[in-house]
Amino acid sequence: MAGFRSLLVLLLAFQSSCLGFRSPLSVFKRFKETTRSFSNECLGTTRPVIPVDSSDFALDIRMPGVTPKQSDTYFCMSVHLPMDEEAFVIDFKPHASMDTVHHMLLFGCNMPASTENYWFCDEGTCTDKANILYAWARNAPPTRLPKGVGFRVGGETGSKYFVLQVHYGDISAFRDNHKDCSGVSLHLTRLPQPLIAGMYLMMSVDTVIPAGEKVVNSDISCHYKKYPMHVFAYRVHTHHLGKVVSGYRVRNGQWTLIGHQSPQLPQAFYPVEHPVDVSFGDILAARCVFTGEGRTEATHIGGTSSDEMCNLYIMYYMEAKHAVSFMTCTQNIAPDLFRTIPPEANIPIPVKSDMVMMHGHHKETVNKDKTSILQQPKREEVLEQGDFYSLLSKLLGEREDVVHVHKYNPTEKAESESDLVAEIANVVQKKDLGQSDARESAEHERDNALLVRDRIHKFHRLASTLRPAESRVLSLQQPLPGEGTWEPEHTGDFHVEEALDWPGVYLLPGQVSGMALDPTNNLVIFHRGNHVWDGNSFDSKFIYQQRGLGPIEEDTILVIDPNNAAVLQSSGKNLFYLPHGLSIDKDGNYWVTDVALHQVFKLNANNKEAPLLILGKSMQPGSDQNHFCQPTDVAVDPDTGTIYVSDGYCNSRIVQFSPSGKFITQWGEESTESNPKPGQFSVPHSLALVPHLGQLCVADRENGRIQCFKTDTKEFVREIKHASFGRNVFAISYIPGLLFAVNGKPYFEDQEPVQGFVMNFSNGEIIDVFKPVRKHFDMPHDITASEDGTVYVGDAHTNTVWKFTSTEKMEHRSVKKAGIEVQEIKGKGSGGLNLGNFFASRKGYSRKGFDRLSTEGSDQEKDDDGSESEEEYSAPLPIPAPSS
Repeated sequence: MAGFRSLLVLLLAFQSSCLGFRSPLSVFKRFKETTRSFSNECLGTTRPVIPVDSSDFALDIRMPGVTPKQSDTYFCMSVHLPMDEEAFVIDFKPHASMDTVHHMLLFGCNMPASTENYWFCDEGTCTDKANILYAWARNAPPTRLPKGVGFRVGGETGSKYFVLQVHYGDISAFRDNHKDCSGVSLHLTRLPQPLIAGMYLMMSVDTVIPAGEKVVNSDISCHYKKYPMHVFAYRVHTHHLGKVVSGYRVRNGQWTLIGHQSPQLPQAFYPVEHPVDVSFGDILAARCVFTGEGRTEATHIGGTSSDEMCNLYIMYYMEAKHAVSFMTCTQNIAPDLFRTIPPEANIPIPVKSDMVMMHGHHKETVNKDKTSILQQPKREEVLEQGDFYSLLSKLLGEREDVVHVHKYNPTEKAESESDLVAEIANVVQKKDLGQSDARESAEHERDNALLVRDRIHKFHRLASTLRPAESRVLSLQQPLPGEGTWEPEHTGDFHVEEALDWPGVYLLPGQVSGMALDPTNNLVIFHRGNHVWDGNSFDSKFIYQQRGLGPIEEDTILVIDPNNAAVLQSSGKNLFYLPHGLSIDKDGNYWVTDVALHQVFKLNANNKEAPLLILGKSMQPGSDQNHFCQPTDVAVDPDTGTIYVSDGYCNSRIVQFSPSGKFITQWGEESTESNPKPGQFSVPHSLALVPHLGQLCVADRENGRIQCFKTDTKEFVREIKHASFGRNVFAISYIPGLLFAVNGKPYFEDQEPVQGFVMNFSNGEIIDVFKPVRKHFDMPHDITASEDGTVYVGDAHTNTVWKFTSTEKMEHRSVKKAGIEVQEIKGKGSGGLNLGNFFASRKGYSRKGFDRLSTEGSDQEKDDDGSESEEEYSAPLPIPAPSS
């Protein structure tokens, strides 16, 4: 193999003088004319495939002569694997300079997001799962794989395309308008490799670095739940403010170093100092140390050079039969664990000024005095986050006059703010540490995760004791003259968490597309069986292309016992091609949509084989009164029987029908701007009726918002939109006083996690967020809730259904919508308490470790086998909206 690699280097070195060379090998004959339109300045790149011998070849992947016009431009380009059979990448050679390129990422996937020579990566990288194969930044040397190790591509399971992403941070080097051809050369072999390489990405998504803060830690940790992997290389990545990044395997309380490096040095894949194996049950942990000195405003995680990133790439290999190509960890499931992190993780690595690299044109130098400060932070100014969780939890857990204890006994009277501040000050200054209890609880993994979640909710309840009464004002909507509708409002603490003893998570049906509760509160699931919606499902005119498969031959509708997840009934075989939405009316009739058939069906509660009503024309997309185009959901008014259909992926409207199916009206139009107007939609994906208010709410999926309308006049009432939604809102469900929602998986480098939301319907404020403990959300496609607070979420990618239950008592009161102001809200206040802001306003305190405590929801474990994943396909694919 060494001879092969030497030959590869020679071929790459002389390819510019050998443009006339053509391979005699038959395997490459059909690619010998495969060329791309390159600039003349990109010599040597017109022939991407370079044969080495009968089994090996090189693949040159380069930007086709591009000139970015603005800083922080991300360009992508793709190369098809020049063979159908399985191959293995066994070596990489980068072709880039930090003078022009901030970083490069190489992905493997089955379908790139574009067929153009190159495109803006904002349009997407891949339309299916994108696996990171290689990362380079800052003049890094080549990555070397161990002997017998390769990244698997091609064949039945491997990637068919390589997609190169190049980030041009600062474009001052392009003032002469020259063409850039940065990229990477791959050495591939068709010889099977016994060990398969993969990438494990540990990445923070919610770190905030306050301006002027000397030391800020960003911690990441996840449980490992796969077959053993063997770590052989790592790479760290931050932007300007990163001082050191460290990664560890934690086993039985013992920390084993994976890698420890300054991100201001060349960001190569460095070999591990000692081999590290990671087995089922281990914890992978990483810490990035930042400084906010020199900044005038807070710095967040983001994709531009002025933002920050906290990434640890772990390159590993596994036995071929158990190999997983890409895994991620974006959470911190064990914050208390970091109290015992080795001291080296907190000490920046000295970097000589002549070794400091540049991010764009902003050159960073290391100040020795600042480094000294970083190494020895003042004790009274910095409090470790793990300590704070432990100490403040102890404080809150024992203070019944401050907050409910675990059994939620009623409080008698809250302390004054000054007394509370004084007591917290004692905690912050470490005058009563009391850490032993927390350390004992850390031995119990699951209990510890739940404890952390409970603490977060205690902080939210603490907020109501700190907020002055006059600031707890809620202005309610002024009703029209003569109206006086009462909206039940949940004003106490409301929290849901996964029912860990519910076995329904292991049902594993097909892609779960729709869910609803029947009149007896049984859960009904609508799934796709062995059919999958992918890039081959529809043509450019939205006509289903896989009709030859026939309808789904198994039962697509499952009635599930809500207590033990037993399948009580099943139906719907040989009726549907691509199931989507499901709702159930007051009489128990099922209303379902099929995006392949472009139809809506009403099925009898007892005889679901023969539809009672069919709307739309089979396999005929359209936009008139008699046609739909990939309809998504149905809502039926319980009082009038009026039918509302959200239509859909290729129409942007809500269609209203009479109970007998007669067209009445429609409203809505496609949104074409970055700030869509009321009544404009980009995939109206889910519906929720609020009957007593006469409102219909719509999950405007690709616009990342919820719109509500009056059912009688179709008048826009309001929009509910939060930054934590991210770019998508997939589904919504309403029960009196509460609105539930699930968002979509974040795009690469987006901050917002995929999760569920509980909102106060009166004001739209988020009062809780939730995630599962078992498995993880990948594409939560539908959500349904019962009036007792039980919530079900179905995922179309993991083919999983979760049950979440209310764990805290709810206070209910009725507030007449007559323009009144509520002077006091018991329980959780809207917005939550940001302890970073709270302490930053008091002299002598640092906000370090406190900002994270204002985050919503629970820090729960993620089953880290996911990667950047496709959205559900429509044809053509929708262009992602720019991030806010």
